[in-house]
Amino acid sequence: MTIDFTGMYASHDAFRRDLIRLADAVDDGRAHAVPVRAGWENFKRQLHIHHTTEDTGLWPRVRERAAGRPRDLALLDEMEEEHSRIDPLLAAVDTGLADRSPELPYLVRALTVTLDDHLKHEEDSALPLIQEVLTDADWAAFTGSLRRTQGLRGAALFVPWIVDGVPPADRATFLDTLPAPARVLNRLFWEGGYRRRGIWARA
Repeated sequence: MTIDFTGMYASHDAFRRDLIRLADAVDDGRAHAVPVRAGWENFKRQLHIHHTTEDTGLWPRVRERAAGRPRDLALLDEMEEEHSRIDPLLAAVDTGLADRSPELPYLVRALTVTLDDHLKHEEDSALPLIQEVLTDADWAAFTGSLRRTQGLRGAALFVPWIVDGVPPADRATFLDTLPAPARVLNRLFWEGGYRRRGIWARA
C-alpha cells in the first residue's frame, strides 16, 4: 500500500506559511506585536515536535530498514545534520526579536532559506525512501508518536494551525485524514479557540 503523506506535506506548508507571515511582520514593523509573537512561539513549538519526533521515531526506523544501502544512509545523515543547522537559526531570530536587532530581516531570511531547503530535500528524497522501505504500520507508529506528543490540548492548536488560511480543497484533504471525533472537535471548539488567540492577526 502507498503511505499517505498528506499530514507531512500539510505541516511543511504550514511552516513555510508562518515564516512568510513572520517576514511580512518584520517588514511592516509588527514583529513585536502580541499576535506575531504568539505565532512565532507556536511555530517554534510545532517545529520542535515535528523534528524531534522525526529524529527519535522516524529516521532510526528508516535507517534500520535501509541497512546496507550507503547512499540511503548518507541521506539520513543529511536529514539529521540539516535539523542541527536549524536550531541555531531559531535562537538567532529569538535574540533578534528580543534585541530589536536591525539584522532581524536577514536572520529571518536565513532561517527561511535553510528550512525551506531542508523541507524540499526531505520531500524530494527522504519521502520517496520512506515510501520504499517503510510499511503502513511503520508510518502509523511515527504518526502515533506525533499524536501522543501533541496530546489532546496540543491537537486543539495543531489542527486549526495547519488549516489556517489554506485553500478549501487542501483544507478538506487534510481534515479527511483525521479521525471523525477530531474533525467534530475542530469544527465545534478548536477553530474557534484558535481564532480567539488571534495568532498572526494584523489587528
